Amino acid sequence: MHDRRTVRRRGITGIVFGVLLTPIAAPATPRSQSTGSTVAPVYSPEEELARFHLPAGYRAELVAAEPLVTDPVAIDFDADGRMYVVEMRGFMPNIKGIGEDKPVGRIVVLEDTDGDGKMDKQTVFLDSLVLPRAVKVLEHGVLVAAPPNLWLVRDTTGDLRADTQELVRDDYGSAAGNPEHNANGLLWGLDNWIHNANYGGQFRMAPDGKLTFRKAPQEGQWGVSMDDYGRLFRNSNEDPLRADLVPSHYATRNANLGNPRGVYEQLTPNVAVWPGHKTPAVNRGYRSETMRADSTLAHYTSAGSPTAYVGDRLPAELHNSVFVTESAGNLVGRFVVRDQPDGSVTARSAYDHAEFMTADDERFRPVNLATAPDGSLYVVDMYRGIIEHRAYITGYLEQKIIERGLDGPIGFGRIWRIVQSGTRRGEAAHLSTKTPAELVQLLAHPNGWWRITAQRMLVERGDRSVVPALRTLLKTHDDPRVRLHALWTLDGLGESDTASVRAALADSSPHVRAAAIRIAEPFLAQPGHSLQSDVLRLVSDSAPVVRRQLAASLGELPIPLRDSALLEMADQHGDDPIVADLVVSGLADRELLFLDRVLNAKPSVAPDATVRALAAAIVRSRDPHDVQRLITLAGETSRPRSQRLALLAGAQSPRGGFTVPLPAKPTGLIRAMSSPDSALRSAARRASEAITWPGKPTTAEPPRRLTAAERSLFVAGQKQFLVTCAPCHQPTGMGLPGVAKPLVGSPWALGPAVRAIRIVLHGKEGQMLMPPVGSSLTDEQIAAVLTYVRRSWGNTATPISPADVKEVRGATAGRSRPWTEAELARVRR
Repeated sequence: MHDRRTVRRRGITGIVFGVLLTPIAAPATPRSQSTGSTVAPVYSPEEELARFHLPAGYRAELVAAEPLVTDPVAIDFDADGRMYVVEMRGFMPNIKGIGEDKPVGRIVVLEDTDGDGKMDKQTVFLDSLVLPRAVKVLEHGVLVAAPPNLWLVRDTTGDLRADTQELVRDDYGSAAGNPEHNANGLLWGLDNWIHNANYGGQFRMAPDGKLTFRKAPQEGQWGVSMDDYGRLFRNSNEDPLRADLVPSHYATRNANLGNPRGVYEQLTPNVAVWPGHKTPAVNRGYRSETMRADSTLAHYTSAGSPTAYVGDRLPAELHNSVFVTESAGNLVGRFVVRDQPDGSVTARSAYDHAEFMTADDERFRPVNLATAPDGSLYVVDMYRGIIEHRAYITGYLEQKIIERGLDGPIGFGRIWRIVQSGTRRGEAAHLSTKTPAELVQLLAHPNGWWRITAQRMLVERGDRSVVPALRTLLKTHDDPRVRLHALWTLDGLGESDTASVRAALADSSPHVRAAAIRIAEPFLAQPGHSLQSDVLRLVSDSAPVVRRQLAASLGELPIPLRDSALLEMADQHGDDPIVADLVVSGLADRELLFLDRVLNAKPSVAPDATVRALAAAIVRSRDPHDVQRLITLAGETSRPRSQRLALLAGAQSPRGGFTVPLPAKPTGLIRAMSSPDSALRSAARRASEAITWPGKPTTAEPPRRLTAAERSLFVAGQKQFLVTCAPCHQPTGMGLPGVAKPLVGSPWALGPAVRAIRIVLHGKEGQMLMPPVGSSLTDEQIAAVLTYVRRSWGNTATPISPADVKEVRGATAGRSRPWTEAELARVRR
């Protein structure tokens, strides 16, 4: 996994020693060669600036533009405020995407040498990358993501140019994967873990500079950010904002848990957007759901980079805001996020029939955002015509791209600063020369970038001389955000002592109390540790964030104490679905035993949410005897009706396409399937679909065995699926919330072969949207991947041959739009 190498220094044509030093007042700006009235103009940075629209009192300022930066997609800042920019120069060089695999991507460092707020110096830190996606500047080097590789790159001479690079992960996305669905992020969190989007794991930097890894759910599509209290935000195309209300790694603790509530929780459904101009060149723009009659984009279709503003130079009202890019609609939206008394979190658009930032420019492509060292909000503008990847471009969009001249030219890029009139930029960052004691003081800086950067530097440097000052800060500072940073910095240094944790458990801030519970987990795992009683006293805490963290952390207690503590938590708060799932997360393979305790503790008032979550986990365990007992409990007529319904509801939760064979006939369930109570009858019938039993009537024929040729297709299809389909539909076939529906049991995937082939070739409209990928896959590849899907995860549909695909491809060769569900319903053969 670890590969250390020296980076050969490369010169760039026209750039002496890899450094470009030039003003950006008048960058070269090629113009569109077409003179047709429908062609979208190419504007200079000054012209584009004049076409921006922001709320009263706000304005945009140019930070950098071509030739200093080209095709920027992500940025990060070092301790001295220098900006590291990911240049994805290979993305869609033409409408067919030919040449995307060329190693032309770069990481460049931009500097403002004269302090006027505009970058004027460029140094090429690292080049020869294929579609790089993320960068994170650390004390130990610079993390650079270029799937499938994650590199730790070091500048050993101080000239801002890479000298060595070490391969730290070779599973960070897929080299053959779609650029729209590949690993990215690299956010240093308040908890000192490095968080990601579209990747099933997190990292932590050890004192020796090595990355440790732990599994986490794969969430979101492009971008991840956190608010002042460490809550993480992600999103995907038509799903503009989700958040982790609890740390997500607990979701991987129990394989029987499924998709727990509170992790990647939706804060808002898709909402209307209001572009600043007509947007005819959006994918599926022929749909009334996508584009209004006035030719403006109707709702989010390319939501990305959800960014919580934590700076100090914009109005305080923005501190409850998360900004979201919509690159297809040439705008940046703003959501106001609110915590509700019941523990739910909601988000709403900040403006009525308006957005935070729009432009009268079809080539304005905001793809990323960041709170900057100067306290403002930065907008990364890829500035180009084509923003959709070739795999997803419908025939309609291809036509519009050509009509409007959006297939060229390329080679632009801008970065903008959003400021408020009358507010000065913050002081320049020079943190690299700060002493440890000075960095501790910066944990109280009003700009969140300074606080988290100071914390990261203290943790990475590992200087424990600051521990007394951190403990004082934790106990005395009046700002809970500062106390949180002090607490997590102590943890990052390995100095979380009993006294500090105990004090934090009694803190007035629920966020500090919740963090203290989590930090106390190593102590909780020690039998008889004195902190256990302090933590257990918080079971009656009034704050949902504390109760939920407690439900998660109790799963680290030794088992005898764990079960009694979780039982108390379920009794008091088990009707909160998030608490219920967190309780189950700590009960791997002991769910039935715990369910019996829950039902027997207070038979008439057992918490429905917890009962439901336990029942679902028992079915997912696939243990025939445990499932038999569960079904028996659900069939007992002496049991309260609400409890029976909760048991049956859990038994019919998504199960991954399998059925559990019971050793005996479930007589109680069978009686319930004929109950005069319609709710019980319906629930029992749905639960029966998850199980079989001796003598159960069935009309389904067992699937025939695959031939040798079909088996070869299946094996090839598995590999193709992991590259082409798994980023959205997941390796389990269960889909990703807000991104793709499950393929397990899907009537569209498992229906007539000619229907499934049409969907892959040309895409699909409706509830389960599917992009057209036929142009990028051969007949054999489509046959292979469909055969794999139709015979995996319990699916038993017939395999598909390359000849089948060839026939359908030929018969539908003139098709330029995805199929509607009504059209597909008429397809039989």
